[in-house]
Amino acid sequence: MSIPENNRARKAVGVYLALVFIVASFLWGYRMGSGRWARGPVGSATGSIEFVNAELDRSGGVVDFEQFWDLWSIIQERYAKQPVNERQMYYGALRGMVASLGDPHSMFLEPVESEEFSKQLSGKFEGIGAEIGMKKGELVIVAPLSGSPAEKGGLKAGDHILAIDDVDTYGMSLDAAVSRIRGDKGTKVKLTVLRGEETAPREITITRDTIAIQSVKTAFVTSPNGKKLAVITVSNFNGDTFDRFLDAVTQIRTRDIDGIILDLRNNPGGYLDVSVRMLGEWIPGETAVSERFSDGSSDPHQATGRGRLKDIPTIVLVNGGSASASEIVAGALQDFDKGILIGTQTFGKGSVQDLIDLGDGSSVKLTIAEWLTPNGNNINDNGITPDYVVERSEEDYDNDRDPQLDAAKAWFDGTVPPAPKKTSRK
Repeated sequence: MSIPENNRARKAVGVYLALVFIVASFLWGYRMGSGRWARGPVGSATGSIEFVNAELDRSGGVVDFEQFWDLWSIIQERYAKQPVNERQMYYGALRGMVASLGDPHSMFLEPVESEEFSKQLSGKFEGIGAEIGMKKGELVIVAPLSGSPAEKGGLKAGDHILAIDDVDTYGMSLDAAVSRIRGDKGTKVKLTVLRGEETAPREITITRDTIAIQSVKTAFVTSPNGKKLAVITVSNFNGDTFDRFLDAVTQIRTRDIDGIILDLRNNPGGYLDVSVRMLGEWIPGETAVSERFSDGSSDPHQATGRGRLKDIPTIVLVNGGSASASEIVAGALQDFDKGILIGTQTFGKGSVQDLIDLGDGSSVKLTIAEWLTPNGNNINDNGITPDYVVERSEEDYDNDRDPQLDAAKAWFDGTVPPAPKKTSRK
């Protein structure tokens, strides 16, 4: 599952897609008027317009729309197993159009898939509770959600998915994998995964359940030397995250604390604007992140907020499951010297997606831009390097040891030397 991260460009992208479908509809109306077909796939448009079927594409080649309609007609007339499902053909064509981009983060969602996706954004859905991504052409677990069936079943960030219910995932698209893994509460799915440097795959069977995401949790701890610390764990950037975060800030402001530990480990991302608004409590009035579009233009996003945490020393915990919006927060705090990063290299998802409603319940999740940290760093595929690299092994997990959290506490106690000073943007 991949979370949309920007709704601000929906109108612009929606207009573009609408134009595409209007042209397609006029072409369809023309073919209907010519009497070559008796019925349409989903509907048709009436009216008249002058057009040519062969259009130059942006690369200078020729796009012949007649080929599409000819193939449609051939399938209708000659495919062995009749009648064909025209809606399925239509959705398949849309899915193929998006898949042709070669972008694992862009996908077409049929109405049922789109509804499930929206439920996920609201913080409640049914499935195993894991973010799945594509890295170097392979399916990988970005992060299991805290307390989810995926985490309880033993899935780890970075696990490579070799098979789903014994179906080989080689060449499988991200959306196809998500469709196979999601399912109703109480049903089971078997994943064959390869972990780290292991050579033998392991099989993990998980019972799907209702996933209710509590995206922000706050705890208060004391370091070995008596420092009073607030630990804010953000597991996702979904619809309720910012309000929950503000509750955490209010709690912190009522206490006398020495520092904050912001835990973004295994946070796969979410809404871009939520991450920007959150940063307003550390870097109010500053550029939190910039979107860079295909034409080279950029759109800086200013962190608006009250800056109530800007003078409180902050440690940010990250790992390979920290992706997208969580990398935006970590990268901005690092660039502005407002947060020391401890953990391991982040996932490296530096692109912005928009979820666009197509009108019949279906939608498209489309990559519309790349994002850059305040210092102009593009972390796509590379991720963010923490100031202190601290591993947490599988043995640590199994024995409830957390050397990364321990290192954060040690930093506040002064037992870890200060990280190398970076160029400040303040």
